[in-house]
Order: sequence, then C-alpha cells, then structure tokens
Amino acid sequence: MCDTLVARPSTTQAGEMLFAKNSDRERNEAQFVQFTPAADHTAGEPVQLTYIAIPQVDRSHACLLSRPFWMWGAEMGANEHGVVIGNEAVHSNRPAPRRRALTGMDLVRLGLERATTAQSAVDVITGLLERHGQGGDCGHLSRFYYHNSFIIADAVDAYVLETVGKWWAVESVKKTRALSNALSIGDNYQNISDSLSLYATGQRWLDENGRFDFTARLIDRQRDLISQGRSRCARGGRLLGERSGRLGATDMMGFLRDHADDDEQGTWSPSNALGRTICMHAAVGSRRSQTVGSMVSQLGEHSAIHWVTASAAPCLSVFKPFLFETELPGQGPTPSDQYDSNSRWWRHERLHRKALTDFPAVIQSIAPERDALERAFMERMDGVRRRGDAPERMQIAVDKCWSEADAAELRWRDGLQRGVGGPRVWNAYVRSWAKLDQTARFRADAD
Repeated sequence: MCDTLVARPSTTQAGEMLFAKNSDRERNEAQFVQFTPAADHTAGEPVQLTYIAIPQVDRSHACLLSRPFWMWGAEMGANEHGVVIGNEAVHSNRPAPRRRALTGMDLVRLGLERATTAQSAVDVITGLLERHGQGGDCGHLSRFYYHNSFIIADAVDAYVLETVGKWWAVESVKKTRALSNALSIGDNYQNISDSLSLYATGQRWLDENGRFDFTARLIDRQRDLISQGRSRCARGGRLLGERSGRLGATDMMGFLRDHADDDEQGTWSPSNALGRTICMHAAVGSRRSQTVGSMVSQLGEHSAIHWVTASAAPCLSVFKPFLFETELPGQGPTPSDQYDSNSRWWRHERLHRKALTDFPAVIQSIAPERDALERAFMERMDGVRRRGDAPERMQIAVDKCWSEADAAELRWRDGLQRGVGGPRVWNAYVRSWAKLDQTARFRADAD
C-alpha cells in the first residue's frame, strides 16, 4: 500500500512542481536508495529486469532510485532531466496477470532511464506495457499480484497513469493530485489505450459524449475496502487542497507523515490503530504494510532537489537532500531482509522498532528537532541553489546535511536505549513484530 502526491507550480509557494511518495512494503523488505549513472549501450541487447529481459536502448539516463532490495525496478525515483515517477498497486475486477512480465517497479525505472520529460515517460511506459504486458508476484514473503498506477511529473507537467493489464488511461493534473491504492481517474482521462477504447465501445459503456467512467467500470470494490485506497486518496487530496497556493516541500513531508486526525491530539499509535494511514505502520492481520521509504522532490525549471529518508517510518526519519550535481552519500551495502549493521536502512530500524514501545511519547520527543533540522537543511540547500555553487561546494552542503541527520537519529536511538518508552505489553501486535524481528535476525541492542 502506498500514497503519492503532486502539486503543480501554480499551487506552490515557490512556483515549482512538488512531488511526494511513500513506499509501503512488508516490514523486513528493506528499500535501497541508489544512484545509477547515465550509460551508453548497444541498442537491442537484452537487459534483465526483475522477471524478464527486454531490448535495451542506446542510452540510459542517470537516476536516483528507491527500490525494494530484491527487485530491478524502483518504487519511486528521479532522473537527471527532472522527471519523477512513483507507482501504486491497484486492484481491478479484471484479475491481475500472474504470468511473469514487467512489474510496476520495472516500469518506473524504465520510464526514468528512457525519458527526458513527463510526457515522454508516459509514452515509454504505455508503449512497453502494450508490448510486454505487466504481471508476476510482487510480494516479498506473501504472494501479491496487482495492476499499477503512476504519478509522473517534471517541472512543467504532471500526469496520472492508471493501468489494468495492457489497458491504460492518462489524466493531466490541473492543480494538485493524490493517488493511492485504488483506480481514480473516472471519466477525467485525457487519453486511453486503443484496445480499451475498442472494448468500451463494444461493451456499450460510452455515454452520450462518447466517454465512460474508468474507475466505476474497472475498480475492485471489495479489495478497496481492504486497502482503503479511496479514503487515503481523499485524505491526501484534502491535505493538498487545504494548503493550495502555499504548498512547500515541508508540507509534502508533513503529509507523508500523516496519521490522520489523531495526529492533532498526539495520541495516535500503530499498536491500536484500525485504519490505514498515509504514513503506514504495520500491525496484525491484513495491515502488514509498512512505509519503508519516502521521497519528496522540488522540480524547478532550471534545477531540482530531491529529499529521501533512506529509511522506514518517515515520522521517525529525517529527509535528506540529493542533487544530481553531487554524489549520493554512502548507503552501505545493498540490504536484504536480514539485519545488517552496515546497511543504512537497517541501522535506522534500531530506532524505529525501539520507538514502537511508546510511539506517541517518542514522536513528541523527537519531532521538534526533526522539523528544525529539515528547515535548516532547506535553507542551506536553497542557498546552494540560489548562489549557483560549484559541485564541490554542493557536495559539502549535502554531506553536512546527511551527517547531521545521522547524528540526530543516533542520539534519539541512544536515548531510547537508556529507557525512554513505556512498558512493553505482550499482545498480538508486539508478537507480530517479535516474529518479524526473529525472521530478520534483528535485535534492538545489536551493535
């Protein structure tokens, strides 16, 4: 389960496109943030994706990717041309293909590697989808089959692309848009695939204007009751709408940390939550998804800056900057689903999982410093961009932000190890985490 948000320049305070996404996966399904440089290839040679190989293009663009450790593709990312893409699992009354083909994550990475604008990324993804199809198991420990939707943006344009099998529909975003785990375009599509158009005509779906409701015809309402995709989409849209005209990157970070209305009272806790929230925390039963990576992008016409947590639980993480003019600070080895103290993602889990003992108190204790750090980072990076600093000075600024964030998270973690937090009640919620800790060979007091 995931959530993606976008705001066009007309709705933002700085007049830049804003993009944000939470990637929700299983609890031990570590997400790896990596930089892949631009590269020349022999066009037509096979490139191996998660499940299948397809013909390579002559050049792939440099990309920042956040991907599940076991997949070739990415949940979200950006490229050197200022294109950003995030995907969502969606369910339809048409069964999701089980035959191995392109995954939604493969399509995200392929769109970033092969496109220079948001519109060309739409064309790349739809072309590949029609040629190769989508399908295959996208679950980690549990089998999971689904269709995919995407938000695709650059500094000028933003689109929602929703797919069912090889069918697709595209909506051009006018102001702000939220996307979650449910089909949502309705009849507001700008374009649809030829095969879907022919099918809709044959089924007499078309109204007097020659259009039909994509969502009403194709959504799986029973699965939506489980994922609460439409309600989370509505929540994201409401948060965007309330700040329209004044939106900034800090707002988008706050939205990715949203635990719904209980946030305002500071009482929300994953141990007793019933519904699904934008900042997703795993629990017992069907709510096994956890936000394992988060990203916010500021896309200006002449420069872009990307902010990543490189860790789970954005509410317990600090967003840190990346510029394509710089190198990505060290992430450690590619993580797996086994604890590794050398992996940045797993190191943060020592803070995250310890904090679950008394979540409201921990959030209250760290949130002021977390938010102050991010404001300071933004001021620092705004200065870098405004002055047009040389890449060497940009790198110094980026590295400083990452090291300060690391130091803060280490202090928070050590504070918890000294006994901050309430009593650990041995209930079903705690047992579920204990089981996953054991599976990952994780210990909160590991070195």
